[in-house]
Amino acid sequence: MALNDPLLAELADHFGIASEFWDWKGRETQISDETVIAVLKALEIDASTPEKAQAAVEELRLRPWRRKLPACVVLEQGQPGWVNVHVNSGADAHLYVRLENGEHRETWQATNDAPDREIDGAWIGEATFQLPADLPLGYHRLVLRSQDVEVESSLIITPSFLGLPASMNDRRIWGYATQLYSVRSRESWGVGDLTDLADLSVWSATQQFAGYVLVNPLHAAQPQPPLEPSPYLPTSRMYVNPLYIRPEAIQEYATLGESERKKIAKLRKKLGKVLDGVDEIRRNDSWTAKAAALEIIFAAGRKPAREMAFNDFVRREGRQLRDFATWCALYEVHGSDWRTWPAELQRPTSPEVAEFYRQNQTRIRFYKWLQWVAETQLSDTQQAARDAGMPIGIVSDLAVGVNASGAETWMLSDVFAQGCTVGAPPDAYSQLGQDWGQPPWRPDRLAELGYAPFRQMVQGVLRHAGGVRVDHIIGLFRLWWVPEGKTAKDGTYVRYDHDALIGILALEAHRAQALVIGEDLGTVQPWVREYLSRRGILGTSVMWFEQDENGPTPPENWREYAMSSVTTHDLPPTTGYLAGDHIRLRDQLGMLTESLEDELAGGRAEQQAMLEALRNHGALSQEDFETRDVEQIVLAMHRMLTWTPSKVLNAALVDAVGDRRTQNQPGTIDEYPNWRVPLSAPDGSPMLLEDVFTSERASRLAAVMNGYSQLPEKR
Repeated sequence: MALNDPLLAELADHFGIASEFWDWKGRETQISDETVIAVLKALEIDASTPEKAQAAVEELRLRPWRRKLPACVVLEQGQPGWVNVHVNSGADAHLYVRLENGEHRETWQATNDAPDREIDGAWIGEATFQLPADLPLGYHRLVLRSQDVEVESSLIITPSFLGLPASMNDRRIWGYATQLYSVRSRESWGVGDLTDLADLSVWSATQQFAGYVLVNPLHAAQPQPPLEPSPYLPTSRMYVNPLYIRPEAIQEYATLGESERKKIAKLRKKLGKVLDGVDEIRRNDSWTAKAAALEIIFAAGRKPAREMAFNDFVRREGRQLRDFATWCALYEVHGSDWRTWPAELQRPTSPEVAEFYRQNQTRIRFYKWLQWVAETQLSDTQQAARDAGMPIGIVSDLAVGVNASGAETWMLSDVFAQGCTVGAPPDAYSQLGQDWGQPPWRPDRLAELGYAPFRQMVQGVLRHAGGVRVDHIIGLFRLWWVPEGKTAKDGTYVRYDHDALIGILALEAHRAQALVIGEDLGTVQPWVREYLSRRGILGTSVMWFEQDENGPTPPENWREYAMSSVTTHDLPPTTGYLAGDHIRLRDQLGMLTESLEDELAGGRAEQQAMLEALRNHGALSQEDFETRDVEQIVLAMHRMLTWTPSKVLNAALVDAVGDRRTQNQPGTIDEYPNWRVPLSAPDGSPMLLEDVFTSERASRLAAVMNGYSQLPEKR
């Protein structure tokens, strides 16, 4: 059903705003005019009255003719491409391609019978040029010359198919998934850190024969407490959270004087007393102590070669790092939300911000140094994983968005839509919908900037990783925008140029020789998964969600191009899922739309179908089927996982050690201690990394993943 106003419908179509969609129950749902008008307002289009909608439509129809070249053209390699240019009527036009290596490639003019148009008092003509089909991969420039005027725009040539990195040698691999902050060791400061990740990777590679470790997003958080618990709500995806730094692993720590070492030891001891007996990740306490230690190390200075390396890092990062570090220092002075700062400080390019930078160089340099140290330790972690024999190493998670009040929205405020946040429509696991509180990127602004912010973000994530998992990769196709003042169920989808975004993702991964995994769970149009497969991007399959008309999908029918697992971080560990913990938790939080009894009955039916599938396929013995032995069921599910054709398999570390508690309950913030649950043993007691290394339960699961554990014979 179309929108009531045809002008509103035209505006919605132009900006990719959905007027209807199919919900998780297969019902067609209409979007209200009010929602569409609110989303248009976030894109700076006023359609609040028919007259204003008419004016907006007329302006959009003229917009292509007012520019000589499109802002950005993205093509697959080998794909023919045509570019429309606009010049003064009757004027000559010459279009060529300047490759990123400096070479020039010519184009040739094609037929275009479009009549000239009068635009703003001048007659403008349109010409079409065909691009060479053999352009190399990369970021190139389109250059148009006409009447002694030269203009440029972006041309990006991307891989048609990414595929698996050469390091995999076309073999299937498996790895662990973990929330790094929850995996603490005796040496870490109350929060799992990059040294812990390196040690976990070495154990996974040498003792478990895993090929990678997938971690939660390591993106930057607030520079001062209170810190946002969710790694999926960062302040910036361009940089790393210094909470994950191990102070003692910094080279300069080894050369500190006795006095400085005693100060750091005192900080560490005091933190230990604060955290003693606390069954929760306390980021604020950990960062307060760790930041004080890092300031001591920073003040001690660096040897000449180390100072050179630091300065080179600052030079390479350029204005982006300067702005991020400046935001951190401004945060200390003016508070956590830059939107409430004095107006003259709300733009990084203002003279007042430049003056603040000049007067606070030492503090800002400290924040630059934190990023250099974090990147250095992340590089060391990836190197340790590869040196231990992992073909991939660290797979970093890329969050779908950022905090509305954070550094990235301050640095790139024009790229984010104002007055809308990102979320998800109602589904089976969050029946009221979700509002994640993150402002969405504007598709039109991304194109205007040649997708530079997206490109820089992907480059940063892949700089010291062997792969990336793109959370909610459907967000590169469409995102659920929730207008300010409305509930999540009253939002609508906004379409993005997926050819451009997926293409750039593939190009950066190709250059980094990295694995790309797209989290494509939830409400997904079937063609999207087909498209990702065609482009060589792995999808995500979770055993509880893999269902067909007969129940659980047989393992042989799973996707080949997917990272397949039993569970995911948005569900309880398998032990908790089997106990129905996720249903009881949602009932306690008032998130169910059906009765608890009905939901539990549905959960039991789901589990019964899964157990029968495991037994019928030979993954679970009849005895364990009857006794409901939890560990044997967990092993059986992973055993059947190995019978799928999927190229990448994944096991949750919580399943390996028998942890039961969920890390995150979607749709909540503080109602449940999301992202604050430490890794725990089956009895619920906290479990340190050293305990993981000696876990026999983990060894049994690794044996299954490696294909060494056969189904026990019937007794």
